[in-house]
Amino acid sequence: MAFAAYRDLADYRIPNWIPVALGCAFLAAAIGAGWPISDILIHLGVGLGVLVVAATLFFLGLFGGGDAKLLAAGTLWIGWEGLAAYLLLVAIIGGGLALLVLLARKIGLPARWKARTWVARLLAPEGK
Repeated sequence: MAFAAYRDLADYRIPNWIPVALGCAFLAAAIGAGWPISDILIHLGVGLGVLVVAATLFFLGLFGGGDAKLLAAGTLWIGWEGLAAYLLLVAIIGGGLALLVLLARKIGLPARWKARTWVARLLAPEGK
């Protein structure tokens, strides 16, 4: 997840292999831990449900495609029991980071920060 965040900051893209790797790692960990197939299927179902909702938000232009896939991959690990807390935490942290970016765009940052390519891209009004 940290690497995905880094890639998202660096070039506004989360490569597909990251959520795929998280999903495969979940399956390997669950099977390796001896989880019952019913529990694994519940986690997969919850992940699929989150993916459908997030993909719908993507198609409506309200969510990033990579974000949708990463959110669903994280959900595999969380499952139904922790889903509400996970989504709330993601919303709070994501909203907080968005507010920080908007604030930095408004008041600016020191020149040494602006010299970094990813920071300059983040501060650009169009965000690209």
